[in-house]
Amino acid sequence: MAAGGAQSIELFAARHHFDYADRGVIKELATWFRSNDVRATMHQPLFEASGADEWSRHVQPTLNLIDVEKGRRINAMDEVKRALETAEQIAVESIVLHLGTREDTWSPRSLELSLTAIEHIKAFAHPLGVKTLVETLTNEVATPDHLLEILRVGHFDTVGVCLDVGHVHISEGGIAGAFGTLGQRVSEVHLHDNHGERDEHLWLGEGTIDWQVVKDGLAALKESPCCVLEIAYEPEIAAAEMSAKAAKAFAMLES
Repeated sequence: MAAGGAQSIELFAARHHFDYADRGVIKELATWFRSNDVRATMHQPLFEASGADEWSRHVQPTLNLIDVEKGRRINAMDEVKRALETAEQIAVESIVLHLGTREDTWSPRSLELSLTAIEHIKAFAHPLGVKTLVETLTNEVATPDHLLEILRVGHFDTVGVCLDVGHVHISEGGIAGAFGTLGQRVSEVHLHDNHGERDEHLWLGEGTIDWQVVKDGLAALKESPCCVLEIAYEPEIAAAEMSAKAAKAFAMLES
């Protein structure tokens, strides 16, 4: 990815992919980041350690920061904090949080639980120099409108939003609506394509997203956000092909 022009790489905290509980793994990654002119961000863990080996994007997440059961909320919070400890060795700029899973609905309770989750993670992340972000999802809790409501009610002026273009493409309001609603709160953008029906995580241009709309949305921001290519895992792809596809995607956004 760095060879393809990436200036920042997001560490996805899934243990089979990046074992953030292994100090040796963290040390090795920290050495790589110090040796390369690439920044680091992080995506919160979505799966319990016991089920990490069976993870795929087709499996429902097992960690939920706003779970109705207090014990499960605490487990999720502890796992996110464990991943955040990585920032003691790697200069992680931000962490992206998921508020809820696919079935979670918008209610006074989900609002309250979201406020508590953000407050706890923010308090833990800030001393480590990590900014807290909340991602637009396809559930009712993490729509652009509801994320803004959460941030307003909680007075979270320093918490940003990660706008996932693939998620908002298959949601009411679409990409233009999401950029219009969130405005300058957008601090990061997840980039991937789909055909408007399900979350496919395709390379840019392989689905039906109008990328001019994305470029217009980015251009309207006062500060350029970190833009992350969040593409479905392809085990057969060679490193050179990955670099070429990444470079093509970056050029598509810059043209």
